[in-house]
Amino acid sequence: MLEQLLIFTRGGLILWTCKELGNALKGSPIDTLIRSCLLEERSGAASYNYDAPGAAYTLKWTFHNELGLVFVAVYQRILHLLYVDDLLAMVKQEFSAIYDPKRTVYNDFDDVFRQLRKEAEARAEEMKKSKLVSQPTNNNIGKKQGQVQKSGFQGDNKKKSSGESDGGDGENLKGRPKKNGHSNGNHVAADELPTTYVANGKANGGSNNGAFDISKEEPKKKITKKNRVWDEKPPESKLDFTDPVSENGDENIAVVAADVGESMMDKDEIVSSDSESEEEEEEGNDSKTDTKKKGWFSSMFQSIAGKANLEKADLEPALKALKDKLMTKNVAEEIAEKLCESVAASLEGKKLASFTRISSTVQAAMEEALVRILTPRRSIDILRDVHAAKEQRKPYVVVFVGVNGVGKSTNLAKVAYWLLQHKVNVMMAACDTFRSGAVEQLRTHARRLQIPIFEKGYEKDPAIVAKEAIQEATRNGSDVVLVDTAGRMQDNEPLMRALSKLINLNSPDLVLFVGEALVGNDAVDQLLKFNQKLADLSASLNPRLIDGILLTKFDTIDDKVGAALSMVYISGAPVMFVGCGQSYTDLKKLNVKAIVKTLLK
Repeated sequence: MLEQLLIFTRGGLILWTCKELGNALKGSPIDTLIRSCLLEERSGAASYNYDAPGAAYTLKWTFHNELGLVFVAVYQRILHLLYVDDLLAMVKQEFSAIYDPKRTVYNDFDDVFRQLRKEAEARAEEMKKSKLVSQPTNNNIGKKQGQVQKSGFQGDNKKKSSGESDGGDGENLKGRPKKNGHSNGNHVAADELPTTYVANGKANGGSNNGAFDISKEEPKKKITKKNRVWDEKPPESKLDFTDPVSENGDENIAVVAADVGESMMDKDEIVSSDSESEEEEEEGNDSKTDTKKKGWFSSMFQSIAGKANLEKADLEPALKALKDKLMTKNVAEEIAEKLCESVAASLEGKKLASFTRISSTVQAAMEEALVRILTPRRSIDILRDVHAAKEQRKPYVVVFVGVNGVGKSTNLAKVAYWLLQHKVNVMMAACDTFRSGAVEQLRTHARRLQIPIFEKGYEKDPAIVAKEAIQEATRNGSDVVLVDTAGRMQDNEPLMRALSKLINLNSPDLVLFVGEALVGNDAVDQLLKFNQKLADLSASLNPRLIDGILLTKFDTIDDKVGAALSMVYISGAPVMFVGCGQSYTDLKKLNVKAIVKTLLK
């Protein structure tokens, strides 16, 4: 049974609801749909599944882009109503004919909807009967569709090739995770995610051939063992590349600041190493080149000017070129595909102004969508939150998480340096008790910055170490505790369980995911599985997920800035810091406009 059907404007004004249905929806499915789907450029999906205590709804929607109207139907997920799509299309057509922007009440539409609903139900019954007569039973396909509909968003599965076997589809669906970006709904369909990891095994046929390969003879040379030095002291000084600092701690932050300079976090935002000059040139020439030159996009696709209504076929060439361009900028393929579908959904049926190219219209819509995605949904001001926690006489706790080798400890020290410049008392917590040398690395940064460090050595429970560090910071009056954790792959179950325990036990104020700007498709897999593990291993109904992102090695990617878009899109967490060098000052803010320009140029 249809639970509810609503018609509202893009501004949020509800124009009409079905009074006959009158069912009180459990939870807030409409609000969740708007926040998690329509505002996050996921409107290209076919449907959205909403989970609430005692209720499980499926929501379908359609737009009238020219009038700015949204039509949403809500029904119980278990029912699988066949007439919802037809009903939405008919309601859209009939309501658009009587819509008046100055009118806010449409009580006369009740009778029209009643008739449309009867027609849609009758069509569905006829189609059902015809399918039962003409189609043979196909249980395997039904099972697959049932598995697909368990995910949050459902697309049309257009990417599946005709050569895929049934067994292959089943294996792919079985191994793909769900991502719970919101407590009441799923944000990303599990069936739309790529399987990025393949099991690595030894090749049986390659070993015999390699025995007769001349090119492989060189590694077989015996390596002579070097003599050990037993009596003499090992030359540790040759291995110590840190700056000389006295053990008594006579070097303070003022000396370090004079040595390396002021943190770039408080300076103007930039995007990459060479984008500043390009951005300034573009800003200076915007007014001159607006009608003269539009770059690669407009030169490839010259479109009709003043077309009455945009159709999907008109948008496909421009969107395909735009998708390819995003992928060359290191945006994950499925993210680029979803963005193009969302832009197409927002432009389809819209009237094109005179002397306006379709290519420029599509690019403007994509630019607006990218800005909306990269702009944080909620303000996270660390300095403000630190002072608020200080008034409550408790430390502000930040946990750094991520995979191996991305620079968590180094960028933790950069954040500590930035906080020290704002007169904040910082303490480090060495909770990486797994990797050899991790405690010593953090101790070097702490000695260099002259801040206290809490450590318990190796092979200890990191959750307990973090808890004791927070207690120590409370006693000593430290304002911020920066918790360093072990790098772990997203598929490492024991380490992910330890991380979940650390977060659940200590309830940090901020969970920062540290990721490389070099990654492409792997960024989606990393963030999805980190969030999934944190949600699955949490005992709370509202599990703690990733709050923000710290992108490292941003100075090495030139214009390949797509990882920032992929990470923000898949997690909903904002990019809070950008690491762009090897010194303490090389920590910056992300310039959203510059990122968008780089992606689209």
